[in-house]
Amino acid sequence: MRLLNILVIAALIVAATYVYKIKFDSTLQAERVAKMHLEIRKQRNAIASLRAEWAELETPGRIQDLAERHLKLQPMQSNQIDTFDNLPPRPPAVAPAAADPIGAMLTPSAPETTGSIPAPAAR
Repeated sequence: MRLLNILVIAALIVAATYVYKIKFDSTLQAERVAKMHLEIRKQRNAIASLRAEWAELETPGRIQDLAERHLKLQPMQSNQIDTFDNLPPRPPAVAPAAADPIGAMLTPSAPETTGSIPAPAAR
């Protein structure tokens, strides 16, 4: 009977210690969660202030003032616009069946006999 009482008391002490450890770990985790929530709130406030600052920096009036102050730009004149007649000609049309469209544009239509590179022999 006495041995049974000692075993029960030992089991109660072990159980109480285990419960205390679980409570301590859960309290520690709750503190970590609270710290993370605080850090998240701080980061969201920082993001909000940066967005407000960015919105202030990108206002069109401010950019216009900076452009006028720092860039020596002048209004566009009508004689700066060119006509379509002065555009360069279009590149030659490439056959859609060509395996290498860029090579087809570079290869002349009539290959010259002098200076041309011979095709490799089949093995």
